[in-house]
Parts: sequence; structure tokens; C-alpha cells
Amino acid sequence: MDQKPPTAVIEAAHREQRSSLPFADTADFADADRGFIAALEPCVIKAADGRVVWDNDLYGFLTGDEPTSVHPSLWRQSQLCAKQGLYEVVEGIYQVRGLDLSNISFVEGDTGIIVIDPLVSTETAAAALALYRTHRGDRPVVAVIYTHSHVDHFGGVLGVTTQADVDAGKVVVIAPEHFTEHAVQENVYAGTAMARRAGYMYGAALARGPQGQVGCGLGQTPSTGEVALIVPTLDICETGQTHTIDGVEIEFQMAPGTEAPAEMHFYFPKFRALCMAENATHNLHNLLTLRGALVRDPHGWAGYLTEAIDTFADRADVVFASHHWPTWGKDRIVEFLSLQRDLYSYLHDQTLRLLNQGYTGIEIAENFQMPPALEKAWHTRGYYGSVSHNVKAVYQRYMGWFDGNPARLWAHPPEAIGPRYVEAMGGIDNVVAIARKAYEDGDFRWAATLLDHTIFTDRNHVGARELYADTLEQLAYGAENGVWRNFFLGGATELREGNFGTPTQAVSPTLLAQLTPEQMFDTLAININGPRAWDLDVAVDVTFLDTATNYRLTLRNGVLVYRKAPTDESTAQATIKLANKVRLLTFAAGDADSPGLEIIGDADALPSIMAVVDRPDPNFNIIEP
Repeated sequence: MDQKPPTAVIEAAHREQRSSLPFADTADFADADRGFIAALEPCVIKAADGRVVWDNDLYGFLTGDEPTSVHPSLWRQSQLCAKQGLYEVVEGIYQVRGLDLSNISFVEGDTGIIVIDPLVSTETAAAALALYRTHRGDRPVVAVIYTHSHVDHFGGVLGVTTQADVDAGKVVVIAPEHFTEHAVQENVYAGTAMARRAGYMYGAALARGPQGQVGCGLGQTPSTGEVALIVPTLDICETGQTHTIDGVEIEFQMAPGTEAPAEMHFYFPKFRALCMAENATHNLHNLLTLRGALVRDPHGWAGYLTEAIDTFADRADVVFASHHWPTWGKDRIVEFLSLQRDLYSYLHDQTLRLLNQGYTGIEIAENFQMPPALEKAWHTRGYYGSVSHNVKAVYQRYMGWFDGNPARLWAHPPEAIGPRYVEAMGGIDNVVAIARKAYEDGDFRWAATLLDHTIFTDRNHVGARELYADTLEQLAYGAENGVWRNFFLGGATELREGNFGTPTQAVSPTLLAQLTPEQMFDTLAININGPRAWDLDVAVDVTFLDTATNYRLTLRNGVLVYRKAPTDESTAQATIKLANKVRLLTFAAGDADSPGLEIIGDADALPSIMAVVDRPDPNFNIIEP
């Protein structure tokens, strides 16, 4: 890959940032190192087939002063996030950090351990548990807590326990109510598109190094091993709910609709320790993650942080979370949580103030200024979420995609508008020349806009592709936000080397197996190719024998509708009897011959529905048509 060095404009911007930010404040480095017990050496974790699923040693280059190809603030954050090993939070609570995107925590009870958030993959969670046991003893796992419904907080559960032990009552699995519904739904409904964009967001396909991926601000990157799910056996439904597990009392605080749809905080009185899940970490988080998700509620998020301060701060000696490093001491805890609260409140309130004065999301984002206290605190900086895209997310939450200007109500898509702009500016070679002048002047945003139009006019124009890749690379070098850097580098990589597809997948058989019948039918419905199904008029009954439940499915006007209803052979073209919901999954995957499936009536009825179900494309284009 023909990478270019940073330009003088980028180097000058970095010098300015280096002089204006509080680099003399090294408290985070002391906190990140506090309680260190041992590292995993080498920090390379493999799957059973020998495939490497985690390699933190690739980040060994993150030493010394920042190179000119990385924003100095992001370099600092990546150095902190790349620290790995077993750490004591307080006596009795331990974390393994740096073995995945997230942290895994171990709380010691009377006879065993409570595991908090078992990482993304079976393999990394198992390695973390082994590292803990090497230094703290072979204690059995008696409980697993999922703080929230994102895959980096449950996907590695089979690395710390088994379904058999959970079924036998040896291990309790604790999660906020509606956890399974949201965990499954997020990874399935729009899972293909999210996973493809996550390849850009986390930089999974990028080389690690000063001119490549250096992390994503929240951590380094997700692991790529086996993802699984064990359904919770104990739901937490209300704030103030308490449970004692293996002699350890836990007091819970609900925080739904914050960083995740199902999320909770909890406090350990015995250890005077507060776990804030992912709602208070050492960065500005996302209100709308760039991989795609529902827009989050910063007002509610801030409210739950206030409630946590009021409920727990006087009783806490340490606050820790599912990412980054802990904070110790009451005064520092209150300051940390208060600034985090103010961060999300300020973004919410000021965006609303300005949109009510008629400013659009992009206008607000361009001129938004944070208070000095939030600008100078390292843990409020935009390493993962940015002020820019979070402000636009707040605008989107309240106002939607349309900014009110009628000229933008029915704009042409990129494939149509690109050639029109290029023609109006004198042809593609002329546009590339204008973009090159912008590049040389350091106006990389304008160069990228121009070159986007050229690629959507002629994707094979060599000069345009090369300059566009160079431009995105410079934008990456200048980005303080790790996710923005990865997006820019991802686009540059695909322009130079071609589509890298979807490097990682969050959907797994155990996740799919947790789909309810209704979610399975929803998944079918959103994949119906409407135009191909316009002329179909099909009604079938689908009976699950294990639950004696029947659903009537109808496909008319390209719309698949389902409802619970008694079987009625007089109005159904066919009745499909399935041993269980898993058999529906295998049928959808093409297995019509295995046991557990019986079709009564028109044998072509259900296949006619399946014939108009599209398969999602994990390799769709992003940077070009």
C-alpha cells in the first residue's frame, strides 16, 4: 500500500495540540498501572484451529513520544488502552485489561468468583480467567454478570462457564431486564450492515502501526474468536434491587436506554466499589455509533449518572467500568462522574438550544464549543464518540434526517449527483486538479468532498483514486478520534487495495438460537425482496411442536405478516410442523430433509416465501458505488 507521510499542515496542527493540551497531567498513567500483578506473555491468543484471535503485542510500537502521523492525544489514549494484564482494583476485585476491546472483572466471594462482562470471545475470556487463576488460585465461577447488551460484554461467556453448569444451577447469570431481546436484536436485524461498517470503525483489516490502526479510543479492537450467549437466569428489574451471591451483596441501579438499551450499574458494599458498566469511561462515548445503532438518549444518560452520584458516591472508594482503568478516592470519584454527567448534559441541552434557534445539525456541530473544564479533562475527550457526530446524533434524535431546507428534501443520490457536479466543474480531470490544489493547501475536507464526487462519476479514474486515498490518509493522521482515524484509513485502504469485506462477525449459532419465534419472523420479513414478492399471495400455518404454539404467516403485497392464531387448514395453503424454533433456522438455511419438519398441504407454499428472501451482503461497497 502506497502510504504517504503526514503533510506540514498535519504536523503543525499536532504541534499546536501538543502545546495546548495538559500533557503534564499523568494521573491516568498512574491509575492504569495501579494494582498491576502480571501480564500475559506473549499476549497472543489463538483459537483451537490455530487462528490468532487476539494479538496485543502488535501494539508494542506505542512507546515514547507520538509520531507525526498520529494525533498526540490519541497516541496517549492508545498507550493507556494497550496496557494489559491482571490488576487489583481493591482486595477482592480484580480486572484483566488489554485482552479484548473490553475489560473482564473478577469478584471474589466466599467460595468462588463472580465474573463481570466476559469479553467478546470464548478464547480471550478463557485466557483472562486462566491469567487470574494463575495468580489468585483456581476458584470456581459461581456467577456471571452482563452489565449490558453489547457483544463485548457477553460474547466470551463460554470461556468462563458452560451451559451445563448454568442449567445445573452451579452458575447464576445476571443481567438487566430485556437483555436477551436487545442483545439478539441488535446483532441480527441490521447485523450485516453494522458488521460491515464495524470493519471501518474498528480498523480490523488495517495494519497496526504509526501510519495504521493504533486503537479505537475505547480499547484497541475487538477480538475475532467464538461469540456465544448463555441466557440470563436472573433478571434485574428495578433500582435498589439487591442480591447476595456467594456471600457478596450487590446493589443494582437500572440505566436503560443509555449506552445500551439494557444496561445497569451496581455497587458492592463489602468492597466499597461501584461498577458503572459503560456509562462512565475515560472518553466521550457515542450517542450514535458510526457502525450504526439507535440514537442514544444523552438526557437520560446524564440523569442516571446523577442518580449514581447521589446513591453511591458517599459509600464508594473506587469506581470501575467495563473499559479503561478505575478511579480511586471519593473526591476524585465525584469529580469524574460529575464531569461525565456534565458532558452528556451539555451536548444534549446546547444542541436543543441551538436547533430551536434554527441551526441544523451540521451547523451546530461545526461551531459547537465545550466548556473549559470539559475541554481540559482527559476523560471527556472525543476518542470514541466525537463532539461533532454526537451533536448531529442529538439533532437526529429530535428532528430526524431532514434539516428543513426544501432543496435537500429530495436530493439526488451520490451516483446521480456526482456526475452532475463533475460536469458542472469542467470534467473529472479538472475536478481532480481542484482537489489537488485543496490537498496542497491543507483543505483535506474540501478535497475529500470533491473526490467523493469523482469516484461516484468514474470509480476507475486512477488519479482520483490515488489522491482520494492520500486525502483520507491525511484526515486520519489529524484525527484525535480513534474511530474517525479508522474510518479514514479504511476508506484509503479500499481505494488502494479493494473491498476488504466484513473482517469480523458478531452473529453466532448460539445468538441465533436465542431469537424468539417473533424475532425469527421479523428477520424473514425484513429480508423479503418486496418487488419480487408483489404478486405472491401465500398463507401458511407454522406450528412449533415443543411449545404447542401456532403462527399464521401471510405474504401479500410484498409484506410478511405473522400473528399467533389457531391452525386453520381451510384457509392455509399449508401447515408446517416444526420440532422447535431451531428447526426453522435450519430450514431457512436450506435444510428441508432433516427430521423435525413436516409439511401438510401445498409443499411449495413455504418454499415460495423462502424463495423471495434476500441474503444480506456482507461485502457491500462503502467508499465507491
